[in-house]
Amino acid sequence: MYYEATDFLETAGDETLRLIARARELAREYSSTDYGDHEKRESILRELLGAIGENVSIDTPFHCNHGKNIFLGSDVVIGMNCTFVDDRPIRVGNKVLIASDVQICTASHPVSPAERLPDDWQRKSATFFRTWAKPVVIHDGVWIGAKAVILPSVTIGENAVIGAGSVVNRDIPASCVAVGNPCRVIRRLEGEGSIG
Repeated sequence: MYYEATDFLETAGDETLRLIARARELAREYSSTDYGDHEKRESILRELLGAIGENVSIDTPFHCNHGKNIFLGSDVVIGMNCTFVDDRPIRVGNKVLIASDVQICTASHPVSPAERLPDDWQRKSATFFRTWAKPVVIHDGVWIGAKAVILPSVTIGENAVIGAGSVVNRDIPASCVAVGNPCRVIRRLEGEGSIG
């Protein structure tokens, strides 16, 4: 993965840690609410997330890092036990289905130990490693199968289907079925009732 100096994050700053703590608190509160208390659940999500459209269903438990970097369109379903590592924005379009146990990760670490574990690390710092992050974009009409992992900098095109258990490490074009590790296109969907 290619990254630039501006992609690196300060993951242990006071403001970052405060945002993470608040996101964890809101996610716990959301998970403990009565499933039928739609008003309370929506209120928590509106505080937790950066933006949320209409008719959004997020099953519990739901895990995220900041919350405020997650932007959801309308008519979105997110299954139980999903994890969104939103150190950079995660943008999800309209009419998107995200199955259970999906992980969407905007953050990673350099492969090179020299870059990942800097010599100038101060023991009083909370982190001894470097983290970089890039946004993830999921366009309208996408369906992501259970246990798929979406890695940093990925864009998934409109109406694409990602097979269960896939590891998506590069952009996926619109109107296709893509599966595997690494995820690759196995079928095109043009003319099969796309919503776009």
